[in-house]
Amino acid sequence: MTDINFLQEAAANRQMMEEARHYLHAHPGTGFDLEDTVKFVKKQLTDMGYEPKECGRAGLVAVAGGRHPGKVFMIRADMDALPVKEESGVEFASDNGKMHACGHDMHTAMLLGAAKLLKEHEDQIQGTVKLMFQPAEEIFQGSDDMIKAGLLENPHVDAALMIHVMAGVPFPIGTAVVCDGGISAPAADTFEIKIQGKGCHGSMPNNGIDPITVAAHIITALQELHARELAMIDEAVLTIGSIHAGVAPNVIPDTAVMSGTIRTYDEEIREFLKKRMEEISVSVAAAFRASAQVTYGSGCPTLKNDGELSAAVTGYIKELNGPGKCFTTGQLQSASGDSKASKSTGSEDFAYVSHQVPSIMLALAAGGPAEGCAYPQHHPKARFSDEALTTGSAIYAYTAMRWLEEHKGNE
Repeated sequence: MTDINFLQEAAANRQMMEEARHYLHAHPGTGFDLEDTVKFVKKQLTDMGYEPKECGRAGLVAVAGGRHPGKVFMIRADMDALPVKEESGVEFASDNGKMHACGHDMHTAMLLGAAKLLKEHEDQIQGTVKLMFQPAEEIFQGSDDMIKAGLLENPHVDAALMIHVMAGVPFPIGTAVVCDGGISAPAADTFEIKIQGKGCHGSMPNNGIDPITVAAHIITALQELHARELAMIDEAVLTIGSIHAGVAPNVIPDTAVMSGTIRTYDEEIREFLKKRMEEISVSVAAAFRASAQVTYGSGCPTLKNDGELSAAVTGYIKELNGPGKCFTTGQLQSASGDSKASKSTGSEDFAYVSHQVPSIMLALAAGGPAEGCAYPQHHPKARFSDEALTTGSAIYAYTAMRWLEEHKGNE
């Protein structure tokens, strides 16, 4: 592969990627509701010579290579946006109340750019590269849905990589941060607690059972889980993000509904918290003559990074990008003196893939304050620099081909 200048060839595809990214950004969808996005991506792939296949409710899969025997390396991009009203001010801003505030339009455009590179060098791929275009990452359902639909088989995936862009960071555009082996993102669970009381006139509380009072006591009791039931080294967050009850100031309502999220880095702690949440909610409600029901919605496990794959990918990117624009989270931790710098508190449903095959997550700097990208992901004013598209697409393609090259003959 020494005869291929991936960065130079990726740069030649810059206009194509920018046009794709701007279209996707202006036409965002959320969750599995990605009809426009999927149609666009499918046409782009078909025009390149691929035969994209639907996978699950809104996912797409395409394969490059396969002309030489070898292993299968998968590269992933998520396609969904957030239900955020855009305030970024870019010329290609969305106007439908949804926004690519997490940069998934960047990921999809970069993977399309990588698809073009891979197709142009298909004869040199020592095995197969599988392209994963995923829906519903923001609701932690898309990856699992695609796996259940056969994502990791036909052909069987041997290793996988995901890239996530970063905005508002103090790194030069195109700098890659590769996760070390181990857990890099927490498991996530959403939950709802419904409290059933007994409504009555606000002036006669003795005739009812106030679910709002019950909710207040449950919230207080749940805070004791972290304070008194977890050890110092147990890292977890339990957040109540919403509470809804009643419609009038002089009426005690029948019900109160709370919802929130749990984030944990350990699967045992995750299950412990879910069990104790239910016990506490039900018991506290019963103490006040009410009842409570706890239900869990979408979630994902911890994201596991393979140590050997981390070391290999770090080496590949340094070959491609230069040693000054690639480092590991461990190096970041050492340089900053922050022992927690190697972990993200945001969850990522690529985690489902990471529990099935050796996987690696890396972050890619896509602009900071100097480039007009001061706001972080999920902010209505978040912006990402198109300049990162070149490096991102090259990393996707080069990493996949280098890994396959190093593992040829081991299938």
